[in-house]
Amino acid sequence: MIRKARPGDEAAIDAFLARHADTSMFLRSNLLEYGLARSAASRATTYWLSEDASGIRAVFGRSNGGFVMMQAADATDADWIAFRDSMTGQSILGITGDAQQVATGRAFLGLDGCAYALDDVEPLYCLSLDALILPEGPGHLRAPVEADRALLEDWHRDYVTELRMSTPARVAAEAEERAERSILAGQTRLLIHDDRPVAMTAFNARLPDMVQIGAVYAPAALRSNGYARRAVALHLAEARAEGVQEAVLFASSAPACRAYEAIGFARVGAYHLAILKEPFTVGEA
Repeated sequence: MIRKARPGDEAAIDAFLARHADTSMFLRSNLLEYGLARSAASRATTYWLSEDASGIRAVFGRSNGGFVMMQAADATDADWIAFRDSMTGQSILGITGDAQQVATGRAFLGLDGCAYALDDVEPLYCLSLDALILPEGPGHLRAPVEADRALLEDWHRDYVTELRMSTPARVAAEAEERAERSILAGQTRLLIHDDRPVAMTAFNARLPDMVQIGAVYAPAALRSNGYARRAVALHLAEARAEGVQEAVLFASSAPACRAYEAIGFARVGAYHLAILKEPFTVGEA
């Protein structure tokens, strides 16, 4: 069966998740940033553990923002049922992780009949940063500052709309939250060319040795210039200089795949990101 994780479990959880690093970045980075103590932050996560005589067999999580995550390739039906029962009465806004595990989780949690704003299985890519290819081109990176807030809100509004990463009712608030995090969290960079921002890149999960890329964007009028590709590569080079050894991402389109492959990424699997149109409460008929 399963139990809720408690303070003191952190090292064992991370050691288990590290064995499945490519599809555990949100679980691991949320654990690193917020731990297991109570926090009101949207990304702070409650964890449930399935254990046997050899230790942890599966990890399930739900963020305060309503996203379900899992690393549960060896979970039994009984584990999934116990997790569902533990989630009764809680709302789910989305589910994400290894594609096969998400399919299993949706079935057990009762999410298969829901309406989705986004429901995509995307190619999962990985890159050892010693193999990073830096494309030539103009521009340099800088961190966003308060004066960039309006621009960041506009860009994030376009980004989440194009990729269907939010419901229409939440787009404005989502853009504001993302702009705020872009300024405060230190994981976003702007590519500057001719004294103006031309592209954005960000890490949506970070560990001391590994990063996950998210929120890569260039305005429509500036695309096909290689700006976003160069921004990502320069950001990864910066992370490499700080000791990061590996990067992962899931790509949303064929052009994005080609851009990432051009700087050295190779496909290693499939990753599923699903966002509901309306929150779903577990256990409601």
